[in-house]
Amino acid sequence: MLPVTSALIAANVAIFLLQGLLPELVIPFALWPWGASQVDPQVGFAPWQLVSYAFLHGSLLHLAFNMFALYMFGGAIERVFGGRRYLVYYFMSVIAAAVTQLLVAALTGGVYPTVGASGGVFGLLLAYGIYFPKSRVMLLFPPIPMPARLFVVIYAVIELYLGVTGTQEGVAHFAHLGGMLGGYLTLRYWRGSTRRLRD
Repeated sequence: MLPVTSALIAANVAIFLLQGLLPELVIPFALWPWGASQVDPQVGFAPWQLVSYAFLHGSLLHLAFNMFALYMFGGAIERVFGGRRYLVYYFMSVIAAAVTQLLVAALTGGVYPTVGASGGVFGLLLAYGIYFPKSRVMLLFPPIPMPARLFVVIYAVIELYLGVTGTQEGVAHFAHLGGMLGGYLTLRYWRGSTRRLRD
């Protein structure tokens, strides 16, 4: 496993263990909506939460799914981008997911914390589908193999459906899509910069 991916997984696991000792970490470091302090003075939005929320997880299963996906897709993308650019891409996806979640919370009036690395993971999933479109990926439920590009499209459609219908409560589906969007915009920006340099 490559060094940046290994470091991200290690950091997530270490902070999850720390959460077990200090559950109150959720209060300052989870992502809280704008205006949350008006509902509860003990909580509220802070700028660092745009990143810190991605290292907290709600359960061992939540952590396991995200770290498995980070392991599956992160290493391949780290090889493509190199360590530094890979890290930038990951955190751009994380931040875009956070901003998307804040906008959705502002529109719906929801006041609850968001945690998890899923925004960054969904950005990596998008990149994997772009750079390895024909690579075979297995759905978990049902276990059907399919090309990575198709997998990404299906997953995005499912997330959009679940987000719009509110079928699966307690999951930040629009944040997942925001992570994909952040990854896409980052790739477009890099490609545009490369063209300008060549011209």
